[in-house]
Amino acid sequence: MDNLKMSERISILKDKMLSEPRYASIEQALIITETYKNNENKPRIIQRALALKNALLNLKINAEPEEMIVGNRTAGVRYGVVFPESGSTWVDKEFETLPVRPQDKFNVREEDIKIFREIIKPYWEGKSLEDVLKKEYGKEINEIAKVVKINQKDHAQGHICPNCEKWLKKGPAGIKAEAEKYLETASGDKKDFYESVIIVMEGVQQFMMRYWSFLLEKAETEKDKIKKENMILTAENCKNISSRPAENFHEAVQSLWFLFVVLHMESNASSFSPGRMDSFLYPYYKKDIEKGILTNEKALEIIECLWLKFNEIVYMRNSHSAKYFAGFPIGFNIAVGGQNEKGEDFVNELSFLFLKAQEHLGLPQPNLSVRLHKGTKDKILKEAIKVVAKGSGMPQFFNDEAVIPTMEALGISEKDARNYAIVGCVELTTQGNNLGWSDAAMFNLNKILELTLNGGKCLLTGEQLSENFGDLTTYKTFEELEKNFEKHLNIFMDKMVLACEKVEEAHINLLPSPFLSSVIDNCIEEGKDVTQGGAKYNFSGIQMIQVANLADSLWAVKKLVFDEKKISKEELLSALRDNFKGHEITRAVILNRAEKYGNDIDEVDMMGVKWAEYFKKRLENFRNYRGGLYHTGMYTVSAHVPMGENLGASPDGRLAEEPLADGGMSPVYGRDIKGPTAVLKSVSKIDKKLTSNGGLLNMKFLPEFFRTETGIDKFANMMRGFVDLEIPHIQFNVVRKEDLIAAKKNPENYRGLTIRVAGYTAYFTELSEKLQDEIIARTSYGDI
Repeated sequence: MDNLKMSERISILKDKMLSEPRYASIEQALIITETYKNNENKPRIIQRALALKNALLNLKINAEPEEMIVGNRTAGVRYGVVFPESGSTWVDKEFETLPVRPQDKFNVREEDIKIFREIIKPYWEGKSLEDVLKKEYGKEINEIAKVVKINQKDHAQGHICPNCEKWLKKGPAGIKAEAEKYLETASGDKKDFYESVIIVMEGVQQFMMRYWSFLLEKAETEKDKIKKENMILTAENCKNISSRPAENFHEAVQSLWFLFVVLHMESNASSFSPGRMDSFLYPYYKKDIEKGILTNEKALEIIECLWLKFNEIVYMRNSHSAKYFAGFPIGFNIAVGGQNEKGEDFVNELSFLFLKAQEHLGLPQPNLSVRLHKGTKDKILKEAIKVVAKGSGMPQFFNDEAVIPTMEALGISEKDARNYAIVGCVELTTQGNNLGWSDAAMFNLNKILELTLNGGKCLLTGEQLSENFGDLTTYKTFEELEKNFEKHLNIFMDKMVLACEKVEEAHINLLPSPFLSSVIDNCIEEGKDVTQGGAKYNFSGIQMIQVANLADSLWAVKKLVFDEKKISKEELLSALRDNFKGHEITRAVILNRAEKYGNDIDEVDMMGVKWAEYFKKRLENFRNYRGGLYHTGMYTVSAHVPMGENLGASPDGRLAEEPLADGGMSPVYGRDIKGPTAVLKSVSKIDKKLTSNGGLLNMKFLPEFFRTETGIDKFANMMRGFVDLEIPHIQFNVVRKEDLIAAKKNPENYRGLTIRVAGYTAYFTELSEKLQDEIIARTSYGDI
């Protein structure tokens, strides 16, 4: 595989994709609106199905003559889709600012704004998910917004791994036939459900056939023989899989891509992930290799065509959410390696081909993940490290030794746990049978500490956000401070759970998803939509943000104020209220005399762990709206920046509105002074069960480290230590600080530079200035 090169075809397609401008699109919004107007008396699930089918039949389509894999939800590349069922009020407010906002810009067409305001907006006012939630529970959600970000309020549910194997074995025709069989004896809501599945599968079949006819028509005028033959072959693949299951590798990859295109068309959400592609695609690959109709060169070209398609879909968020999910983290997560259902080491030729595709392309999508365990062979580990060394921020690594028992502790079967996949950034899931709602909410633990120290008031605004149980100057002991921290924490946890319930209820009523339900186990058998709890497993995941800052802050207060009395209570509270202005000596004492998380110091490390464990244990008392468990994660996407903006100065020496630590389990940048192994030991003290929803450790190395086999061997040994320490996740940026500074200054010269943000990779030059600065400031390691 070392000799495999990127073909000219892939180079041409990559350049085309990167050069296309990005626009906001109202095309599907118009189709959806027209469908609802014509079917207002039908059940919501039927309206949704008809809207999707009409989009599949009527959206403009396009394909490049070089493409071996075709399909998109818009004719243009990386378009942001306006989706009125879930949210259009924010679009109305922000349409004109989309091209100039700090993060995730989109070009707009004046005529689209006019049509939107004349046709789409008037119909959906008060009816969309966004508007209904705002009316019914908006006040309560806003009241906790400085502490808790409630997600999924203006888009349908994503963050899910469909049953790709079922899709490949049945295709739309087979699933339609399955639903037709159940429909024969169904009644009531189940009858509506099966009818909706049939409607969308008919639409999918016709969508595939539209590409067949489009490609054949385009091929008639193509003078280049190779391009003409390619278009005819690709067209035939589309026709074949519209009426039967995929039979070869090329068809299987094309069918898989159509699955994800349609999922995005139905829900306009993020983080639909293929999961273990080297597992379910392997039989098609192996059969074609044995028949002699496929070579590794051709297989890689097909895979790289798919990799490019993964980069053609982005999700357009409102400006507030774009701060939390910066750089279009659409989250097509692919996992390779790990263990099979028997607990044996699993790796095959496709595992290496996927790594080779990432090495060649270096693009943000798919979010490639490698599963490691104690039995992982050196060959796959070192190959993955060599790809990491290329600097695209991928692959990231997951630890079976931590993840599998963690999932079993949630009640997931051993078989399903061993077959785990990842969705989005680092969220853990099972393959094809789980609605994990892994992005339910983000909880800022540091804002709770601020309220505890400041009598329930926001340091930035003076607003009374919680009850006044006292402030730092009134607490006689550190234990009393912690007791009041617990009171504030409980108040906001209770309010968070109520808000999450309201969001889930609204999804059930407004955004049933028949296409998604058709590829999630148990839904068709039960005649129950996935939003209603039709999946085998139903969870809700909450992110605890940010344990590193919390640990540093609590330790500074305990050591310097209560134990050693180097800083008085009055002085520290005054320093926080003044953002350390005039209190520079106090800040210097905090930064230099109080130990920090990430240096393998038990007293500090356990400060954060204690409250993470409390949060998790208390959350176990609740059930989500689908009857499933709440559980916890530690990852931020890019929320460490806006959540830092919501926070005043903190006792760890951080200034007001500065970012929090990146990642989720990572130390505060610049404070991990004892090297990467000390970081690993600190992180290992966070019980793996605290990150059953996903945990994220971010590290940055210099490119020079990987230039010798000795460097790669040392890195491999560190990764073996990562496995032994049962840390669930780790990821790396391999980049020079100087290159990032140059890219910020001259973005036109660094268009293709990708960087690991927090669980995902993004184009560095597309990130906001504040996020760029935070990434530049992260600690870099030149040795282990």
